[in-house]
Amino acid sequence: MSEARSQREQILAWLMTKPLSTLQARQELYVMSVAGRIFELKQQGFNITTHYIKAGTKKIAQYVLLMEAKQ
Repeated sequence: MSEARSQREQILAWLMTKPLSTLQARQELYVMSVAGRIFELKQQGFNITTHYIKAGTKKIAQYVLLMEAKQ
C-alpha cells in the first residue's frame, strides 16, 4: 500500500468521527501534505468542506466530512 493511500485512509477514518485540522493531521496522524490528501479524497467523490479556525495568532484549515452525497 502506498504512503499516500494509507494517509488518505487515516484522514478519512478520522473525518468519519469528527473534524480534522491541519495541525491535528500533522501532529497526530503524521501527515505533512494534508491539503494534498484532502484534494485527492475530494477527487474520489468525498464531500469535504474546509473551514478556517484560529490557532494562536494564525488561521488554519479544518476539514469536515459531509455525509450527504455530492450532487
